[in-house]
Amino acid sequence: MANDKIDAADQPEVELGRLGDFIGFRLRRIQNHLSRNFSARNADWNLRSGLFSSLAIIAANPGISQNLLSREVGLDKSATVQIVDDLESRGWAERRRSANDRRFYELAVTEKGQQALAQLFANLEETERDVMAHLSAVERTLLLGLLDRIYQSCFKG
Repeated sequence: MANDKIDAADQPEVELGRLGDFIGFRLRRIQNHLSRNFSARNADWNLRSGLFSSLAIIAANPGISQNLLSREVGLDKSATVQIVDDLESRGWAERRRSANDRRFYELAVTEKGQQALAQLFANLEETERDVMAHLSAVERTLLLGLLDRIYQSCFKG
């Protein structure tokens, strides 16, 4: 993987033009880089997009509904159904009828899913370690807080 890294000092600087004024472009650029590296570290797992984040959200919110999961992961409902189907087929999560409303399912992570999640988080920490090392603890906290505020603003009219 080290051979895949591009040394910025060896590359000509590229002007972003108007794209540099937009957070979406800047976030996508970082996301693409991190996603590529995370996928390479987890190639043996054959993970579809959204699987890991969905499993992590379910683990942090036992009993979450598919609708709420869909919103938090940022996927449409049909994609979320496919992801939950995949999680179930791997034995990582399960749907359970809601005790409060039998029309709805609640999602829960299995023991096997907890084990997979531990390994996937270790791989994610390794993926982000190098890029986050360039920020102080205060800067990391500030960045995460700002990103959360921006995300929350996506749902305000």
